[in-house]
Amino acid sequence: MALSKSHRVTMNDGNTIPVLGLGTYAPRSVPKSEGEMATKVAIEVGFRHIDGAFLYENEKEVGQAIRAKIADGTVTRKDIFYTGKLWNTYHRPELVRPALEETLKNLQLDYIDLYIIHCPMSFKAMEKCKDAGLVKSIGVSNFNRRQLEMILNKPGLKYKPVCNQVECHPYLNQSKLLEFCKSNDIILVAYSSLGTHREAPWVDQNSPLVLEDPVLGAIAKKHNRTPAQVALRYQIQRGVVVLAKSFTEKRIKENFQVFDFQLTPEDMKAIDGLNKNLRYLIFKQLLDLEPFWICSSIKESLDKTSKGPSRSGSMFCDLLKTAFLKLPFSSQPLQS
Repeated sequence: MALSKSHRVTMNDGNTIPVLGLGTYAPRSVPKSEGEMATKVAIEVGFRHIDGAFLYENEKEVGQAIRAKIADGTVTRKDIFYTGKLWNTYHRPELVRPALEETLKNLQLDYIDLYIIHCPMSFKAMEKCKDAGLVKSIGVSNFNRRQLEMILNKPGLKYKPVCNQVECHPYLNQSKLLEFCKSNDIILVAYSSLGTHREAPWVDQNSPLVLEDPVLGAIAKKHNRTPAQVALRYQIQRGVVVLAKSFTEKRIKENFQVFDFQLTPEDMKAIDGLNKNLRYLIFKQLLDLEPFWICSSIKESLDKTSKGPSRSGSMFCDLLKTAFLKLPFSSQPLQS
């Protein structure tokens, strides 16, 4: 069954967002066609929120899937809520709109519903994109409380960010950040809600698997559900918009079946108790890039083990580009 109005929440700009979304990131080893297949299956099942990014290098395939489901009458464009992200090497104000236009070109869509950034410096340029009708809503990602306050207290702020997309799961429940976001009418969006992929450049290989936690398993058994369904339902009941990533048809279908059961207060308390402040995503390649700390809460997962050398903020984009070229994937230059 497709998402009903009750499965959407209203953002601070009046637009609505489905509380459950499909994440479309995949390692480079996964064929791009898998992203197209997964998006089609998700829309057929009932997903209406699709979370993508230029960095994922599959915008064209995801866009093809969306357009195919529009063409066959499964959905209309207004039914679909698409989230895109401004990649870190395009944060200079003059690069923001061209980057968004490249995403629209890849998707072959006239607008996207939500565009999010990782750095405060680009927000005014994002506001201009909203005014131009290229995006309906604008938000942020990987911001901690201090960084959100930088935006909220910015002189001349025209649009408050509608959301803050962060890593969030039972082992990192972000309770304090969630409370702050709610108090400022900002929606918390959870990525890596089921744990995350296990790529070595991104993730500590010794980190525990949240979906194998016995507490989640016991609650899942009680409700005749999967641990993944329980983890997703947990976020929805907390008022968090949650992303579920899978390219497996069976799991995509299972992940959508979270609207016909309710966790008890005791269940919620037990899952709250699993919090370990454990971040899966540790971004080892950024250890020596101090400017990244200015714009991302990822510092919290690394500052106990390493201190990067201070660098000039004006070097930010070039430094990030150099660092991410070391990763198993990198962003491609914008086409002229």
